[in-house]
Amino acid sequence: VQLQASGGGLVQAGGSLRLSCTASGSIFRLNAMGWYRQAPGKQRELVAVIDRGTLLVAGSTKYADSVKGRFTISRDNAENTVYLQMNSLKPEDTAVYYCHADVSSGPYDYGVDYWGKGTLVTVSS
Repeated sequence: VQLQASGGGLVQAGGSLRLSCTASGSIFRLNAMGWYRQAPGKQRELVAVIDRGTLLVAGSTKYADSVKGRFTISRDNAENTVYLQMNSLKPEDTAVYYCHADVSSGPYDYGVDYWGKGTLVTVSS
């Protein structure tokens, strides 16, 4: 299973970016998907996570307190893709953002954690 993230870049404070991450490979079911970030000299932290949901109900979400009201996570199960819309960006949002997915490769398989390579987001003041 591979996770390919894109959408990072340089933006001024107050600006917006949208990250995308698409999973490919031996996938029976994508369970929870999410975004984490790691700033220089700091540990990796959760940014947002979304579970699979159903055909009629979108997956439930969870956000770090620092991004609530500014970031929105969503997913397209048909495209095996998770998105992170980041608005009102601040310099402290500068970090490498990593995509995460919990993947089951068969109907009776437990989920396995996979990580993307990361995409750099730099917010200038």
